[in-house]
Amino acid sequence: MKTACTSRIAFLKPRVSIGFALYAAGLVLALAPMSSAIAGDNAAAELSPSIPAHLPGRLEVTGDLPGRWIGTGDLVTGRARHGATLLPNGQVLVAGGLSNLGGILATAELYDPATGMWTATGSMADGREFQTATLLLNGKVLTAGGVAFAPNFLSSAELYDPATGMWTHTGRLADARAFHTATLLPNGKVLVAGGFNDFRALASAGLYDPATGVWTQTGSAATTRYDHTATLLPNGKVLVAGGRNHHGLVILNELYDPATGIWTQTGSMATARYYHTATLLPNGQVLVAGGFGRDGGLTSAELYDPTTGVWTATGSMADGRYIHTATSLPNGQVLVADGFGCCPPHLVVTAELYDPESGNWTATDHLNPKRFNHTATLLLNGKVLVSGGNAPNGILARAELYESAPEMLDIP
Repeated sequence: MKTACTSRIAFLKPRVSIGFALYAAGLVLALAPMSSAIAGDNAAAELSPSIPAHLPGRLEVTGDLPGRWIGTGDLVTGRARHGATLLPNGQVLVAGGLSNLGGILATAELYDPATGMWTATGSMADGREFQTATLLLNGKVLTAGGVAFAPNFLSSAELYDPATGMWTHTGRLADARAFHTATLLPNGKVLVAGGFNDFRALASAGLYDPATGVWTQTGSAATTRYDHTATLLPNGKVLVAGGRNHHGLVILNELYDPATGIWTQTGSMATARYYHTATLLPNGQVLVAGGFGRDGGLTSAELYDPTTGVWTATGSMADGRYIHTATSLPNGQVLVADGFGCCPPHLVVTAELYDPESGNWTATDHLNPKRFNHTATLLLNGKVLVSGGNAPNGILARAELYESAPEMLDIP
């Protein structure tokens, strides 16, 4: 089942004047033709006036719920569309994003699970949002691409060193881009694929070599796309799924083989989508959940089997959502939280758990306040840290921790 919109999505041809605001916001894509779209990046941050501004009462945790959210320290600076990376020492690095004042941030901060506190660390040279952040095998964090100020797409990349708390520039992508993916390969290199640049979707891909700090081109995909997902499979290949381009929803899914640098076609999902999540399950399959489809926010989920290259339907979520997060938990389940819904446009105020053994979703406690464009990071202690995001009253500094039911047994 999927949430129906009253009208089909209008795939908009990008224009320099307002095209970026439409693609970046993710709020008006299902609502209207270009003449009635929300213009401006600040409008995207503040949300449409049609979105309910009230926050519902907190859902009480009972024995029927398999987990709960608890408060933790607030970010030093509220932000959305940022990156979050778990460091080897157990801390979480958050960098960049959009601030409540509409500015794009270069600042970064660290979350310490031992204290529940955030502290400022070194700032990037370039403020950026919609970038990627990848933990390298050497413990450093690579951030690449993104958007500075519309329509300034970035080709720059920077390295964060946890030992010094400093950022340094490291090579440049051949094509500036945002809304792309970055995947750490088994050989330690990073594959960047697809994205959006100068109001066109990209098929090009690049490889970053941490040993040299150099970017090199690799094989291009058959299809241009952005707002897609990329998942490293157990066989070392990378599955790129979904997304969109100037033609609309991308149906073709592709596999990248690091051994050859070549892309090959694989099975297509039953429902084309973008703004979805893709999570590698313990059994080697990939769970794709939610996203935006032809009729709006999707409740459907599908499983990809790398041994056959075929997608099969699995249980649907209770709520259609996109621009949400999905986190693989230590018990093998997948936690999906909040996001945006349509139609009419609204913030989703629920969280759900997917059980790979049964193929079913169950409700769990929800975040407060509701949000989208946030990040979710699995900590070494098994809890999930959610930070920042957009909310009805602006961009959030609030962070919360999700803990599963076994951890709650000794909590009054």
